[in-house]
Amino acid sequence: MTQTIAPRVRTLVLLLLAAACALLAAAGPASAHAALTGSDPRQGAVVDKAPAQVSLTFSESVSMDDDSLRVLDPKGKRVDDGSPSGTGGTTYSVKLHAGLPDGTYTVTYQVVSADSHPVAGAYTFSVGAPSETSVSVSAQAAGGGFVGGLYGVGRYVSYAAFAVLVGGAAFVLACWPRGSGVRVVQRLVVSGWLALTTATLLLLLLRGSYTGSGKVADVFDLGLLGEVLQTKSGAALVSRLLLLAAAALFIAVLFGAYDKRDDEERRDLTFGLAVGGSVVAVGLAATWAMSEHASVGLQAGLAMPVDVVHLIAVATWLGGLTALLVALYRGPADTPVPTAAVRRFSRLAFGSVVALVATGAYQSWRQLGSWTAFTDTRYGQLLLVKIGLVVVLVGVAYFSRRWTARLADAVPVVAGQRKKEAAVPPGGGKGDKVKAAQKSGAAGKNGAGGRTGAAGKGGTGAAEPAGAARQAKAGGKSSGAGKGSGESQRAAQLARQRAAVDAARQKRQRDADPHRFGLRRSVLAEAGVAVVLLVVTTVLTQTEPGRTEEEAKAAGASSAANAVPSTGAVTLDMPFDTGGQNGKGVVRVELDPARVGANDLHLYVERPDGTAFDIPEVKVALTQKAKDIGPLPVAPDHITTGHWSASGVQIPMAGDWEVAVTVRTSDIDQVTLSKNAQIG
Repeated sequence: MTQTIAPRVRTLVLLLLAAACALLAAAGPASAHAALTGSDPRQGAVVDKAPAQVSLTFSESVSMDDDSLRVLDPKGKRVDDGSPSGTGGTTYSVKLHAGLPDGTYTVTYQVVSADSHPVAGAYTFSVGAPSETSVSVSAQAAGGGFVGGLYGVGRYVSYAAFAVLVGGAAFVLACWPRGSGVRVVQRLVVSGWLALTTATLLLLLLRGSYTGSGKVADVFDLGLLGEVLQTKSGAALVSRLLLLAAAALFIAVLFGAYDKRDDEERRDLTFGLAVGGSVVAVGLAATWAMSEHASVGLQAGLAMPVDVVHLIAVATWLGGLTALLVALYRGPADTPVPTAAVRRFSRLAFGSVVALVATGAYQSWRQLGSWTAFTDTRYGQLLLVKIGLVVVLVGVAYFSRRWTARLADAVPVVAGQRKKEAAVPPGGGKGDKVKAAQKSGAAGKNGAGGRTGAAGKGGTGAAEPAGAARQAKAGGKSSGAGKGSGESQRAAQLARQRAAVDAARQKRQRDADPHRFGLRRSVLAEAGVAVVLLVVTTVLTQTEPGRTEEEAKAAGASSAANAVPSTGAVTLDMPFDTGGQNGKGVVRVELDPARVGANDLHLYVERPDGTAFDIPEVKVALTQKAKDIGPLPVAPDHITTGHWSASGVQIPMAGDWEVAVTVRTSDIDQVTLSKNAQIG
């Protein structure tokens, strides 16, 4: 039965791990959690004279340094005074140099939102008339690159390690106190502590570069590290390290003094460990709640404790599930997980699920704000995936509870029987036990108990290897000292063989129980789904909340609508020079009303002295590179000297559109000009 189903179990695990890796690969750099909702001058605006300052408004509080907000002229030279000043944490402004010439200016910003994520962007505005600019804004998002990827890995590892540390310790303390002496459980919890400590140190070192330049060299900048320690995120990471020191003491007591106490003394120590462990676990969870999503936005004072409960519930359920899985599959055969421990964990997991659903419902309402955000925002879509995984996980847990109930009804095998009998299928009779004992290789007088074997009385219960016999024979021919050494080696070898045979027999007997085997399968499937669920949860913490995303969209649409002049027209002047005779002039393009839908396009061609003149051909094309739309060709009709027109020009969506005009002044002389226009 085991050999038939094991490949299916392995296939399930591989599929779930593949899905987890796919989610990790698709996660990408952290999304901006503070959105730019307004600016003055606005994006794409053409102002008559240079403004005294540039102001930016964000959807939530952000932090800036002297280089966070920069204004560059068409040649890429910085024209601001530095040191942005803020009002209320959401609006920042920087003063500009006096007497700026006409042309297109670029505004770049890179800030850190209140929930610890970097936000970067850029836009342009023009003074007098648009012009060409040499400024090239990098398309790389804030928090990207190698440092950003490494920071993301640290976040995933820290969440997983927190679950293993807290959930594994809770499983031992609340469900299986004797599990404190099981080596594989000890290694699991200690590994969780080591992984969380390492990931926290890594995040602390990467933090400055992650929110700044993104350069690997800045990771080792002690000055930058000092600045990080003064931020909210840096303080949270340092607090996590201090709490992990306390957690190390807790682990030492749990797997040291606690394990060595008898049952009555262990019960007295349990209360103190439970209180101390709970305080440490709550403190660790609070380091996330006080520095990320829960710390900003709506009802932050209530959201932070709710987030702590949510994290503790997730860790207790998933980490305890991992500990149970490890104990079922890797635990020693002579110390199987008792039925009572499985039943206690079943109740503990049920309570965690109830807390998880209650706190998750509140968090969903707080982060989304509307039903449409479930489908219209990436946060809502990921949340739907998480809800679906929780439903699947609860369904698998239901089957685990059924197997647990059957375990409770099964008749346990006492220790004496385990020593005297070989592995026998449940329900087998006395004859089956005798056959199984004979099959195990017993041949001596006490063969059924595995105490004697082919070598005679005092053997191992199995045929002694030929090599061991030769070694014993050779030892008998040696000198007195050599004989004693050979006998000692042979005795040690026989002891190891006897222990291996006994362990294998106990493992076969344990695994032959169909109820325990069914529980192992369901717990394995539950843990596999939990891995994917943990990945999705971590991606959610790096995704812009749906409420923020919708507010930013609404503010952007409102800003664009309010920025459109009353005439609704956009005018673009583009000087040209084709190089031939009569090849110099100016093309003026007018779009009216410069909004989504049908527009009237007028094109005028004038000589440098302002007089209108005709040219052989003129063509227009519209492109929105941000959405990969276009070029959309426009063929204007010639109306009169120097005037072309096209009506019903359809513009499918709002945004920053490139207007390209091709001017041909002779059979071989032509040039293509382009400028951007904001279409509301």
